[in-house]
Order: sequence, then structure tokens, then C-alpha cells
Amino acid sequence: MTPFRFERAGDVAEAVRAIAAPSAKCLGGGTNLVDLMRETIERPEVLVDVTALDHAIVETEGGGLRIGAAARNTAVAEHRLVRDRYPVLTRAIVAGASAQIRNMATVAGNLLQRTRCTYFYDTEGSRCNKRVPGQGCDAREGFNRIHAILGASEACVATHPSDMAVALTALDAVVHLRSDAGERSVPLAEFHRLPGDRPDVETVLAPSELVTAIELPPLPFEAHSTYRKVRDRASYAFALVSVAAAIAVEDGLVKNVRLALGGVAHKPWRAFAAEAELRGKPATAASFAAAIDAELAGARPLKDNGFKIELARRVTIATLTGLAGDRA
Repeated sequence: MTPFRFERAGDVAEAVRAIAAPSAKCLGGGTNLVDLMRETIERPEVLVDVTALDHAIVETEGGGLRIGAAARNTAVAEHRLVRDRYPVLTRAIVAGASAQIRNMATVAGNLLQRTRCTYFYDTEGSRCNKRVPGQGCDAREGFNRIHAILGASEACVATHPSDMAVALTALDAVVHLRSDAGERSVPLAEFHRLPGDRPDVETVLAPSELVTAIELPPLPFEAHSTYRKVRDRASYAFALVSVAAAIAVEDGLVKNVRLALGGVAHKPWRAFAAEAELRGKPATAASFAAAIDAELAGARPLKDNGFKIELARRVTIATLTGLAGDRA
């Protein structure tokens, strides 16, 4: 591990000043960053402890929810308002990791975690544009069973590993940011970048910009939501495909819907095409199939992961059918 200087931020202003230093990184729970430092993939010169920052989970004036960036994943999953109003979020977090990791991991850290692509971690024998820009991508022609089928590029086919971020994306969450230039907010669906020719630039965060909170807007149907994850083993495994969904059905028709996919792209994939296809249609398996087919029309599988298209299709249809049946 490369030597580094450690600082502890007592508030947001201190954290913003500290991370302005060259090669500074924020330390929340450390469940991803410390591993990356051990592997020398990340080599920060300054490590800024931000665990003293906002960890509150409070109701907003409009009836939504504001979650502090330093809130632990377990605290979010177990919060009464989250469980009652946003069950998809609780289920996604619980599906995400072991209890020990959830107890340590923070909301902001979860959003900022990096891919688990094998080639990204293989610093000795593999080329990776995400790790070393311009080096090449060995995953494209290598073993790519877990890799992206949507939104990938010639430079990178890695997937984003978060479960929580998929649920938050489906819920129209907004990320609040702070830097020495002031504050701004970004829809979570726009927070992570697709790889293009710079897969090493993973989010829209500016230099020395800090995630301060996540805000969930009130949705009339957010309580009628769920998360389904398909993985290689029953616990502590990243998604091959996951689905976060919320649906409102009225008189047998889909009045409104939110849908996001995990395990299929470089970012949590908001299924806007499927949502548009579904609104006003009968809440039937046939409609759900047509909608997800519209979303997956642009899928570009690699040699080992073509199964993800049919898997995503079946999991989406089953998830929406179950929600619609519960609503009937």
C-alpha cells in the first residue's frame, strides 16, 4: 500500500477543503476503497475521513426523504420511512452485501464504488482502460460473462456493481453535491457516465466535489415497488441481472411505472424506453414483454454474456407481473 496522509473532516466545509489537495480521496466505510488501495489500483496521497458528515435520514417538506451521504447502508435499509415508503430500496440494500459490509458502507461510498471486473483488478497481467487510460480492454475478447450488454464502448465493457444505486435510479433520486464553487444537484440517472472513450471518468463529479446527500422525491406509487436480483450464488455476489420496479395500475392499465436494471451496463440503467412503452397499456405479461423488448433492442452482447438479454427479459416480466398482480 502506498503511503498516504490521513485527515478527518468535521464538517462539509472542512471536507471540501481537504479533498481539494492533489490525489485526495474520501474515506467512508472503506469497503471498496481500502481494497483498491491494497491492490495499488488507487494510490491517494491524502485520505479524508468523512464519516462525521451528515448521516441523518429525514422527511422533506414535500413528503420525500433526504438521506445524508454518510448514512450507513444498514441504517437506510432499516429506517421505518424507507421500509414503508420505498421498499425497493430496502430490498436492494439487503441484497447487496453481507451484514458486516452493510454496517460499514455509506450511501455516498456505495454510489462511488468501482467495478468488480476481473481485468480491472488484475494489475499485473491485464490491460484495462478504466485502470490505465489508453491501455486497452482485455475483457472484450476475454472472459466476459459478467460484463455489459447495454451502453458499452470499444474502450470498456465493465458493469457498475451497486444494487442500491439501481433502486435509487428507479426512484428518481437526486444527488446533492458541494464544492468550493457552491452547491448543485444532479439526477442520479445522470450521475454515472457511460464509458465512451474515457471509462476512467465514472461520474459527473468535478474535482474536489463532494456528495452531501441523496434526496428521494415523493411518488404516489413508490410504496408499490420491489427489487429482484439474479446472481450466481445466494449471498454476497454481484448481480448478473437485477430489476428495480415500481408500478401504478388503474382499471387494468399501467398508469405509471419506474424501472431500472442492474448488472447490464456501466451505470445503473434506467429503462426509459420500457417505461414509455408501458404507460397506458394493459398491465399484462404481454405488455411487459413488449416493453422490455423495446429496452433491450439496443443490447450488444459479447461472446459469453448473451444469456443476459433473455435473463433480463424474464426477470423484468416476472417482477412487473408480480407487482401488477399484487395491485389488482
